[in-house]
Amino acid sequence: MSENWVVVPTCLPIVLRRCHRCASGRFRANGKFRVNANHKLLDAWLLALCTACGDTTKLTVLERMNVRSVPPELLNLLHDNDPGLAAELLQDPVVRRRNRIALDWDNAWRLDSGAADRPHQPHRPYQPEGEAIEVSVRFAARIPVRPVRLIAEGFGFPRAEVERLLTEGNLVSTVRLSGKLSGDFTFTLKR
Repeated sequence: MSENWVVVPTCLPIVLRRCHRCASGRFRANGKFRVNANHKLLDAWLLALCTACGDTTKLTVLERMNVRSVPPELLNLLHDNDPGLAAELLQDPVVRRRNRIALDWDNAWRLDSGAADRPHQPHRPYQPEGEAIEVSVRFAARIPVRPVRLIAEGFGFPRAEVERLLTEGNLVSTVRLSGKLSGDFTFTLKR
């Protein structure tokens, strides 16, 4: 038996950066951009609000770019405050490094395991003896998540049960399941 699971973002992650006004370390990006043109040079920032005091910080997206070198599609998305572009830029390592930020994905994602398609079996923790379930996990965005947490949530197991299955060899994968992953992987649950 095989299944496909997808880790899907539900909102933009929290931006971890020190606030200059209140010394808080958390900002919420709302997908708004500010674009400024100075003659033929263009600057663009993604705006984020401090979760404590509401102060605005600007995350540099474009800096002193010639207007003709910016693709018109990108410029339109910036002017339209496209939330998809904001999500894409927050995940861009160059943008994160340039702005010295990190992302907190807690409560900003969900696991689509297909359990909603089977209302009579919301969790299938126990299959017939000897049957194996092969699960392919795909990430819709680069969200760092512990595979043990995903497996526990997908099957309705407590995390301790997943750890026990892992140590007994009933849960196997080609990738290390302890730690965090943000890329696609597969695993097999043997019963």
